[in-house]
Amino acid sequence: MRFLALLVCALALASCGRPAEADRTRLVVQRFFGACEAQYGRSTDISAAEGECGIMTAAINAFRAQNPDIELVENIVFWPGYDQLTAQLAANDAPDLVTMHGSVIADYQARGLIEPVDADLAAIGVAPVDLTDAARAAVTIDGRLWGLPIDTWAPLFHINLNLFREAGLVRNGRPVLPSSRAELIAQARQFRERTGKPYFVQGTANEYAGFTRNFYTFVMQQGSNPYPGPRRAGFKTPAAAEALDLFRQIHAEGHTTRNQDYSAAVASFLNGGGGVFLVGTWMVGSFDEEARRSGRPLSNGYAVMPYPRLYDQEATFADGHNWVMPADERRTPAEREAARRFLKFFAEQNLQWSRTGHLPVFRSVIDSPEWRALPHREALASLADTARPLRKDLRRQFPIETIVGQEAASAVSGAKPIPRALSDMETRVNAILENL
Repeated sequence: MRFLALLVCALALASCGRPAEADRTRLVVQRFFGACEAQYGRSTDISAAEGECGIMTAAINAFRAQNPDIELVENIVFWPGYDQLTAQLAANDAPDLVTMHGSVIADYQARGLIEPVDADLAAIGVAPVDLTDAARAAVTIDGRLWGLPIDTWAPLFHINLNLFREAGLVRNGRPVLPSSRAELIAQARQFRERTGKPYFVQGTANEYAGFTRNFYTFVMQQGSNPYPGPRRAGFKTPAAAEALDLFRQIHAEGHTTRNQDYSAAVASFLNGGGGVFLVGTWMVGSFDEEARRSGRPLSNGYAVMPYPRLYDQEATFADGHNWVMPADERRTPAEREAARRFLKFFAEQNLQWSRTGHLPVFRSVIDSPEWRALPHREALASLADTARPLRKDLRRQFPIETIVGQEAASAVSGAKPIPRALSDMETRVNAILENL
């Protein structure tokens, strides 16, 4: 009997501090950003993690450790994961929270497949006024918030300062960037004359997203809207023709690398293949780390800036990552509360997440000394006000991105005259929008 009593006590003590399985609330979180369990599978130190995958993994591990009453199930999907999400929704097996690009939210919101989260964000102390303009625009449709923004990302000018010095395009330690199309072409010609290399590095082989982002950015800078309605593209405009003609001239005069896919373009920039790599915020950390290595083309010679203003307005096309809540009538109050606790926890990690290079979503983080002290962030802070997503009621932005990029590429390379490329672009995109 004494042994039995001791056994009962031991079992009771063993269960202390951790709720019984039946008492735990299940929370299913689905995300992209890759898998890196081998390096970060047991890490709960978010500040020691690096990169999107590392910081995301450590953050989820830390949430688990701090919330033992929640059974967090993590689904890691192959990027971007929307086919799997659509299948789950069709099977009535939706996760509780999902990572989603702002450009995709309208596709699910229009069909009632995700829930507005205004009340959930208010419950965790997040108000719309707390968000940057870019972050708030990314999740706002019809005056309601449809997700918690994680970040804002945008294409940037990643600059090899060593080559810029050689080209005579550095003043007071800072790169000299153009303020007009004419200045850009003049600087590109000077860069090639003095370095023997192209001004731009771009991934253009089987890679259409870059063409699209450049096109949207310089159309927006001219004060033009490529989508005058939620179901109408309007590309046959002087602004659109100018944006394509700019890059056609850059291509024709040899101011850009050619026939490189994304990986080859990254390698080219790392090896000193050109002056400015047009790629997104996610590469800031990697390039800064490379610049700290000795004996490399970027050694002590890396800078990064938003796209320069070449036309009437400061604007850069942007997108971002967000947590959204799929609609589920069976979600219990306890499950919703668990989701809110996760959203609150992740909102509190916005400074840590911004170490990926992506822009923070909270104005308080943008303005904080801690964020400004991170490498290059002071130079990127203006994006909080100038980064612009496309209109939020525009659906099918992912497939549209490919069409716009294909037609832009054909115009830039000279395979099609610019008017024909814009006409074909508009016809193909409107065929999608008119048949939603």
